[in-house]
Amino acid sequence: MSSYTSRDVPTSTFIRFWRVMVGFLMSLVVVYLAYKAILLVVIAAFLAIALNTPVTGIAKRLPSKSRVGATALAYIIVVSGGFVFVFAVVPIIIDQLAHFFKTLPGIIESLSRQSQWISDLVARYGLEEQYNDALKNIQNQAGSTASSLGGSFISSIGSIVGVFTSTLLVFVMTFLMLVEGPTWIKRLWGLYKNAQKRERHRKIFYGMYKVINGYVNGQVLISGVSAICSLVVIVILTTLFDMPANLAVPIAFILFVAGLIPMFGATIGAIIAALLIGINDVGAALIFLVYYFIYQQIENNFISPTIQSKTVEISALTVIIALTVGLTLFGLLGGLISIPIAGCIRVLVNDYLENNKGNQAPVTHKA
Repeated sequence: MSSYTSRDVPTSTFIRFWRVMVGFLMSLVVVYLAYKAILLVVIAAFLAIALNTPVTGIAKRLPSKSRVGATALAYIIVVSGGFVFVFAVVPIIIDQLAHFFKTLPGIIESLSRQSQWISDLVARYGLEEQYNDALKNIQNQAGSTASSLGGSFISSIGSIVGVFTSTLLVFVMTFLMLVEGPTWIKRLWGLYKNAQKRERHRKIFYGMYKVINGYVNGQVLISGVSAICSLVVIVILTTLFDMPANLAVPIAFILFVAGLIPMFGATIGAIIAALLIGINDVGAALIFLVYYFIYQQIENNFISPTIQSKTVEISALTVIIALTVGLTLFGLLGGLISIPIAGCIRVLVNDYLENNKGNQAPVTHKA
């Protein structure tokens, strides 16, 4: 027969518990209030990690070994790539718009013929009153929409300025992280007095760095696969429909750049591509949209989990579960960070198991 004794919880433990709880709740409040600022810092950190490898490689090859010069050179390369993108895509878009306005009179004439046919049909069945009411309804809605355009225009300008400011801030933070990051990390390791603990935490840190870097590289690879497959489909469409062949590469370029934006970037790219194709042939645009919808299902369920499972070193099932949980709890931001977070959790779990596998006492059975 065994007896149990109860002990009162010490007051110091009770106070410590509530301090932790209050601190945790206050941290959640701070995160909620500073959500946008934290998001910008996270984006800048992702970009810094993605550019760190090429910046380090460039710095080693520079005579001065200057990291500032290497970062500036990497920025110049990225900006040059952006200009190449603009000069490759914008002329094609302008050409397609010119083609659209050239064919606009024919489209208007066709709509006029259809309008006359509708008028004859309305007169034949005595639906003039309902038809006129519908037209008035449309006119009233158009008037109210036009009256609100001024406010929408002003708010749009404010949004554009806000996006530009945020983008500039992200670029500046990324630059400073790339330049000062190694110094910060070196100082951090210098704070450790225990060499064993320092090496353990260093291993965890670089394991997480490898996960995030692998995620970024995986996203580039996924976007490249999407662009190549779309390029093949668009080339086939240019042979089957009345479309210029020089449209294929710029659209694939647009899809590649848009695909670098996780979750919603592919949709934006598909809409732009469909509009450019639809200017030439609506049927071809519909076929492309059907293809892209099917491809997105394949990418989201097979291609992306497989690639990210290799680059982030977690299973494809874990990738799908992480995406599902992230999207459900935190929306688009959750979808963006869910896979690298899952990879970082794997690093922490592996470290815990590795350092505690010998601490478990053996189980003994008494007869």
